[in-house]
Amino acid sequence: MNFLKITIPAYLYEKKNLIREVLLTAAFALVFINIYKPFSSANWYNVSQFKFFLFSSLIILTGVLVVVISRIIMYYYGKRHTITYWQYGVWILIEIAAMSTFYTLYSLTLDSDVDIVETFRSSVKNTSLVLLIPYACLTLYFSWQDKIRRLEILAENSVSTKNEVISFHDEKGEFRFSIKKDNLLYIESADNYVIIWYMKKEDVSKYLLRNTLKNMEKEFSDSNIVRCHRSFMVNFDQVKVIRKEKGGVYLQMDIKNVPDIPISRTYSDKASAWFIGNTL
Repeated sequence: MNFLKITIPAYLYEKKNLIREVLLTAAFALVFINIYKPFSSANWYNVSQFKFFLFSSLIILTGVLVVVISRIIMYYYGKRHTITYWQYGVWILIEIAAMSTFYTLYSLTLDSDVDIVETFRSSVKNTSLVLLIPYACLTLYFSWQDKIRRLEILAENSVSTKNEVISFHDEKGEFRFSIKKDNLLYIESADNYVIIWYMKKEDVSKYLLRNTLKNMEKEFSDSNIVRCHRSFMVNFDQVKVIRKEKGGVYLQMDIKNVPDIPISRTYSDKASAWFIGNTL
């Protein structure tokens, strides 16, 4: 396999994980500079330890803006493109170079007699520690979380197969709700959410889930849960009648308090084929 074409896991540029990286990097950099005193920071200000902590905090947070800007760009870039391992490595090298340049220039403003080359070399070494240590720790943590999530999904799918249980996940892939297939009626779109309508004993109940019908359609592409309208997906195991009227075509379930579900022209052929296939 060509390493240059291997893409990094999507969790490395998920929004919540990028925020964690920025926050941990800022905290680690602040502790690092106050304990280790890199970048010749001990000579920045001739003040008390407490004031040095306040001043260094401002300088560190300014330097970390490089990471903030970089990770914002990565987030939006990752939504449209894949990121390979070599691209990710170059990305981090650019962050190190940019932060090292910032700290070198700042050191020069405080002492113009310092050796620029030596200062930059030292900045690269210290900046590498400031960035790579939290990056490495969080990458291991994110990987561990991802493996746990995958194991949970495998376990859920195993249970679903044995007991004909359907599992629902939110837009981030997190498990939220399970239901026996025989109890599922239909799924209705509600802006950035979907409403899952199902039978609970003798009553019709609902569950609100943050996701979209488009995602639901992909997830249940190989099942009898079929999209019949821009706002509805239906469990065709529950459909008893397809009825055509002047106002359009409707699916009927013959269950109390369950309305007839409309079929739009876009999905009419597919819905009719599924219904005929289920009743043969």
